[in-house]
Amino acid sequence: MSEILDGNDITTNAGPHSGIAANGPEALVIDSNAEKFGDDVINASSQIPIIVDFWAPWCEPCKKLTPMLENLVQEYKGQVKLVKINIDENQALAQQLRVQSVPMVYAFKDGRPADAFNGALPESQLRQFIEKLTGGSGSPVDQAIQQANDLFEDGDTANASSIYNQILEADSLNVDAHAGLMKCLIGAGETEQARNYLTGLSKELLTNQKIITVQTALELEAQTAGAGDVNEVKKFLENNPDSHQARFDYALALYGAGETEIAIEELVEIIKNNREWNDDTARQQLFKIFEALGPADPITITGRRKMSAVLFS
Repeated sequence: MSEILDGNDITTNAGPHSGIAANGPEALVIDSNAEKFGDDVINASSQIPIIVDFWAPWCEPCKKLTPMLENLVQEYKGQVKLVKINIDENQALAQQLRVQSVPMVYAFKDGRPADAFNGALPESQLRQFIEKLTGGSGSPVDQAIQQANDLFEDGDTANASSIYNQILEADSLNVDAHAGLMKCLIGAGETEQARNYLTGLSKELLTNQKIITVQTALELEAQTAGAGDVNEVKKFLENNPDSHQARFDYALALYGAGETEIAIEELVEIIKNNREWNDDTARQQLFKIFEALGPADPITITGRRKMSAVLFS
C-alpha cells in the first residue's frame, strides 16, 4: 500500500451541508474533479467509505482496474461508493495527493484517507480492500451466496435454488450462483437437467474452475452410474484380490454409492501395488474425485496426503 496522507494535507472548499447526495442518491459511481472533491469525497466519506480512482485515458492498466471497481461497488449496493478522477484534467489535485503514477486508488473514511494502493490489482485483492472499508461483512451478493450454500449443505436444495436464481436475475454472470444451481440439480437427482444447463453456459463461464468442478462431478456421476451394486462388486474383488481392474470397479461403485473416502483408499491401493496400471488410470481417477470435491474439502486434503505418501515413498 502507498503512504497514506494526513487528512489535513488536503484543502477543500466543501461546505458543512455538502455531500454525495448532490449527485443523486443512487449514484454509487461518479466522475468528479478538483472543484467538487470536497463535496464528493471529503464530506461524503463521513457517511460512507469513498474509493477514489485516479486514472488517465492513456493508462492501459486503468482500463482493466476501473471496470472491476465499478462492478464491485455496484455489487456492494451502497456500502461503499466510487469517485473517479481524471488526472489529466485535475493535475493540481493529483499532485496534492501525491499521485505519481496511475492507476492510483485512495480510500476515504470520516473525511480522511484510510488506505491506498497503486497499480492494477486482481479482483480478489480488490474485494479484500473493500472488505477492510466495510467491516468484512461481505457484499449482499456474497451474503446471499453464503446463505444459499448453507441451505444446500443442509439438503434444502429447493430454497437454495431459489436464492441462486434470484442472484442470477441480478447478475447473469455470477459463477457461484451458476455452480450452486447445478449442484442443486445434481443433489435433487436431476443430473440430465444439470448437463443441459451446463451446455447452455458461455465459453467464458465454462473455463471457470468452479464450473469445471461441477462438470467433473457430472462426468463422475455418469462414469459411476453403471458401476453396479457395491456388495456384488466387492464380492468379485474378494474372489480376485490381485485384479486391479476389479479394485478399480469397486472404487467406482463405492464413489457412486457415496462412499468417497473408501473409494479413494481403494484407488490409492492400486497405485501402491502398480503405479502405472492401465496408463495411470487410478491416479487420474483420484484427480477427478479431488477436482469434483474441491481443493478445500477435508476428504480431498486427506486423500491427496495418502496418495502422495504412496507416490513419494
